[in-house]
Amino acid sequence: MRRNTGSHRSRAVVLAAVAALGAGVLSGCADDGDDGSAGSSGGGDSKGKTVVTVGTYGVMGFKQAGLYDEYTKLHPDIKIEENVIDPASNYYPQLLTHLGSGSGLADIQAVEVGNINEVTTTQADKFVDLSKADGVKKENFLDWKWAQATAKDGKTIGLGTDVGPMAICYRKDLFQQAGLPADRDAVSQLWAGDWQKYLDAGKDYAKKAPGGAAFLDSAGGLFNAAVSGGSEVYYDKGGKPIYKDSPAVKKAWKLATDASASKLSAGLQEFTKPWQQALANGKFATVSCPAWMLGQIKEYAGDKYKGKWDVAAAPRPANWGGSFLSVPQAAKNKDEAVKLATWLTAPEQQAKLFEKQASFPSAQAAYSLPQVADAKLPYFNDAPIGKIFSQAAKDSPTQVLGPKDAVIKQNFTDVGLLQVEQQGKSADEGWKAAIKTNDNALDQ
Repeated sequence: MRRNTGSHRSRAVVLAAVAALGAGVLSGCADDGDDGSAGSSGGGDSKGKTVVTVGTYGVMGFKQAGLYDEYTKLHPDIKIEENVIDPASNYYPQLLTHLGSGSGLADIQAVEVGNINEVTTTQADKFVDLSKADGVKKENFLDWKWAQATAKDGKTIGLGTDVGPMAICYRKDLFQQAGLPADRDAVSQLWAGDWQKYLDAGKDYAKKAPGGAAFLDSAGGLFNAAVSGGSEVYYDKGGKPIYKDSPAVKKAWKLATDASASKLSAGLQEFTKPWQQALANGKFATVSCPAWMLGQIKEYAGDKYKGKWDVAAAPRPANWGGSFLSVPQAAKNKDEAVKLATWLTAPEQQAKLFEKQASFPSAQAAYSLPQVADAKLPYFNDAPIGKIFSQAAKDSPTQVLGPKDAVIKQNFTDVGLLQVEQQGKSADEGWKAAIKTNDNALDQ
């Protein structure tokens, strides 16, 4: 449900395009607050119901999947109001402002994975410890997902809604035309265990590239996919920024810039209009594909390419994206908010959200439920996406997060790599630009 830890700008784009697994793409917008902020009704409406407010960025899918309606039928004394901040880039600064003042907060506030470390390290005292809520079971969640929202004192301030386990989406027909294996198991074996093998397959593809279609869409997308499989990436376990010397960052940077230099990349910036048009026109053969990317491909590639896209395992397990639900201590309807957040993130509801909105569960207990375990996508040649993404999620490493993860990653892709891909700068020049921008960001 999120491409993180990249830009907030892309969050709104991605979430607006999530796909229903068995049918067409679903999208929609919840009601915004009058001033764009998430607020509370003050405890009840004219009918005497308790109003629980939910503050989100972009479309998180709860409303669209019918979960709010289901909950209010089970609890007829509750009314749910969802307030969406759009553009999503405004959401987190506003959340910090409201936390600072102790007012203007929704009863439930979503927190994105790129910000969760900063929240747990600097704002944990302002949130309810959800590990103590009735019905919450730590073992239901992926270990690394639970750890992301847990402060050093053991307080868990967020319950995971979704994750972004990694795969590779590929055009089966283009692989066949280029003389490469097209069966998903054989494709997975082409690059098993090593992202460099993925580029090697790209070089073989390029020898007979059909119709001028590039091997991959974006150096930035490759960077995000590769770096998301590391444990210590932008920060070390002690909280020190290491992005200048991080082996994981340097390796991902080299992969991305090599792909660009070898003309394997289409040179696009993901989620932009040109990228969407390239999907519609079949201009590239592979995409680094966290679970939420399926909706993007299905929407923008369209019916013309139904059955031609398929899903293979990524070279290495990785996670790119994810969100949490938290309850501020200043919530006006705190007790009811805790109950709702617990219910929305329970395995059964996460499975329903996946079935309706392609939001992959962070609750590993959902992986054995039929909506996940048996999930296949006709659009992607009946790829068994439940099995593919479940395995990737289970195998993903626990990644050390820092307070500025989202900003740092965005600057590597949207500053450094864009200069390489679209402005003709060298890999070294792009690196220096990204480092300088990140240094300035952390000095602020």
